[in-house]
Amino acid sequence: MRCGGGSSPVRAPGSPVRGSVAPVREPVFPACVLVFPAARRSSSAGVPSILTSPPARRRMLPILPVMNEPSQSYPAGRLAVERAGGPPGLSPNTTQDAVVVVPGIMGSELYDTEKDAVIWGLSPGLLLKAWTTPAGLGALHLTPDEREGRLGRVRPSRLLRTAGWAPVLKGQEPYTELVRTVTRSVAAPEAVLEFPYDWRLSVATNARFLAQAAREHLERWRRHPAHTAARRHRVDEREGRLVFVAHSMGGLLTLAALSTGPDGDLAGDTRGVLTLGTPFQGAVAAAVILNTGRGAPVPLPRGRLRSLAVTMPGLHDLLPTYPCVAEGADIRALSPVDVADLGGDKDLAVRSEAFHEGLRGRTLPGHRAVVGISQPTMQSLTLRQGVVTAYEHCYRYHRDGTLLTDGGTPRRFDVAGDGTVHKESASLTRGAVPFALQHGTLAKGEAAMEAVTSFLAEDEHLGPTQAAAGMGLTVPDFVTPGADWTLRVHGADSPAGLECTVEEVGTGSAVPVRAALYADEDELAARVSVPASGLYRVTLDSGDRTPLTQLVLAGPDDLVAD
Repeated sequence: MRCGGGSSPVRAPGSPVRGSVAPVREPVFPACVLVFPAARRSSSAGVPSILTSPPARRRMLPILPVMNEPSQSYPAGRLAVERAGGPPGLSPNTTQDAVVVVPGIMGSELYDTEKDAVIWGLSPGLLLKAWTTPAGLGALHLTPDEREGRLGRVRPSRLLRTAGWAPVLKGQEPYTELVRTVTRSVAAPEAVLEFPYDWRLSVATNARFLAQAAREHLERWRRHPAHTAARRHRVDEREGRLVFVAHSMGGLLTLAALSTGPDGDLAGDTRGVLTLGTPFQGAVAAAVILNTGRGAPVPLPRGRLRSLAVTMPGLHDLLPTYPCVAEGADIRALSPVDVADLGGDKDLAVRSEAFHEGLRGRTLPGHRAVVGISQPTMQSLTLRQGVVTAYEHCYRYHRDGTLLTDGGTPRRFDVAGDGTVHKESASLTRGAVPFALQHGTLAKGEAAMEAVTSFLAEDEHLGPTQAAAGMGLTVPDFVTPGADWTLRVHGADSPAGLECTVEEVGTGSAVPVRAALYADEDELAARVSVPASGLYRVTLDSGDRTPLTQLVLAGPDDLVAD
């Protein structure tokens, strides 16, 4: 791996780093290996038991995981122990509530029952192969039967436990730290339900199954002895209720499940919802994905993503619903005709439009939105002859619905966001908790995890560390081994006090390498080169416990989409 200017020989994976930059001997954030208990296995060709359930249960598996035991083995909070003959010990700040963790798009492992293989949630090596070979993503494409609601070929198995990546959407960090954080705040591991789902399907479809799973989880938890014990140290000793912790698309599922789902009493049994980077009004990135390849050749991963995305109702549900299309002095929302023009599916766009109309004006009980800020984020677009051009600015309206203008010209505002979802789309109200974190890292960053802990404990949240404000990180989607590329840091005047490193993901032995930051007009930049194909993590650390991270995929430069 090479950072900075000059040339450097390409090395094989795992070989020592040589060149102008010395390896970090004591990295601030060394790679960690998380060891999980092995899944129980059945006699069915080594397939985890979650995928070989009896026929009666199997009918539910297209959407629902087996939920008779916790998915992960993490220690829960401890109850107070009274000393004999003395006052009680310090009471624990653990909740008696039942928590449901809902991941975002790409955040659930998917298993193909016909091919007997995991098709999403792959190791970094298999992930690169999936994005760069002709049939690598073929099994993820929705079939005609699946579009008509005949499900069962693909089953969600668990939340993502290895880093994922997709063009435009970029990196998706695993959910192990989020689940660990939640589990530390509850009375027993059985209080936590991880809800993997088939993110290719529509939000409405998955929301119905989420509502059913949440109801069953709450009823099961209320019968648990740890629930009874936990109530004794809580105000009014109230019965446990539901708390949803939802990342990205998972927040849309939760909103639909609680407002238009089949269980009309579910919202009343919900104490609160914490969303992390949820695109309540959609994201321009979804339009860019569907438009990939219009007007110019693109690297193969982007072409692969577009051919997959056009079949996915879930991706169409993430299209922006706010006025974002600029046509001279007019700013309007995307229409189904626009979606077809830019490369999407008109029928899926019509269904999505009706779905979002049903959510208009809906709110979440006890909602707290955690939003990413300060990251360069696509916020608006133009559409000319079927080609989308995205911009990092948006438009605002007065209370009477009129557009803010300057002499008839719409005023433009850069509100930034988390790199995928712009700030004003990530909350249903003006009240939000901001963190300078990338979209994928909102479900992993230390500061965000403190917000999760605070929310579950019902303590007052005092806001993010102020030193984190204003920092942003931009990296390319896809790079070529041995070729220089540029990463950029926004919101910093000097590289003093900053450390930027690049390391390969998934090797277990990679040593982070420092990237030499330098001033480049009103931002910082670093020239970087990686030695081999693979998945790489870029980390920007300012020493304030809120490091920024983003994932970059490296592959051969001769891969061009058809």
